[in-house]
Amino acid sequence: MAKKGKQYANSRQMVDRETRYGFAEGVAKALEAKFAKFDETVDLAVRLGVDPRHADQMVRGTVVLPNGTGKSVTVLVFAKGEKETEATEAGADYVGSDELVEKIQGGWTEFDRAIATPDMMSTVGKLGRVLGPRGLMPNTKSGTVTFDLAKAVKEVKAGKIEFRVDKGGVVHAPIGKTSFGAEKLTENLESLMETLVKLKPATAKGTYIKGITLSTTMGPGVKLDPGEVKALMAAKA
Repeated sequence: MAKKGKQYANSRQMVDRETRYGFAEGVAKALEAKFAKFDETVDLAVRLGVDPRHADQMVRGTVVLPNGTGKSVTVLVFAKGEKETEATEAGADYVGSDELVEKIQGGWTEFDRAIATPDMMSTVGKLGRVLGPRGLMPNTKSGTVTFDLAKAVKEVKAGKIEFRVDKGGVVHAPIGKTSFGAEKLTENLESLMETLVKLKPATAKGTYIKGITLSTTMGPGVKLDPGEVKALMAAKA
């Protein structure tokens, strides 16, 4: 087993492994324990009480983080005619149709998100083997197959993220950068948790939110109190 460095060890001592911190307190603790000199990403891992082997318990969705992700997102749009102009004016980095499909078939994938109009999907479908494994394939569930390109592009640029539960029943998602500060990160965290709760499958029994862990890229994990979710949802009601 690889040994952790002294900085990590010192950082780890700042976090009580047995404590389940409140959301705001946990975010502040994660920022206090950070030690890297670069602007780290803050990641959230939520363990859900679902069995992803069953299709009716697959949790998947999107959320527009109120304060964005802190990452510059390169957006590609498959569209024709007037929709090309709409996508370009909305801020898309690459817009086109058959020529983009050919370019991607040739091995080019220099973009972070792909959006397509419904009439382009018969053509875009040829790229399934290329875009699918990379998580870049447009789909209706994530809102990336739509005729409302202006809205779709602006949401992605503003900080819309996709997430889905993995085989272990855990959802992983970034909620911003350490430079955001505690308040903005807490707002992003609450927004994501609110969305996850709303996506609870009707067939999921027992405790839904089983565990929540927050961490910076290099820092230690900070366990958060799942009980805070109830208070959050009550306040939003």
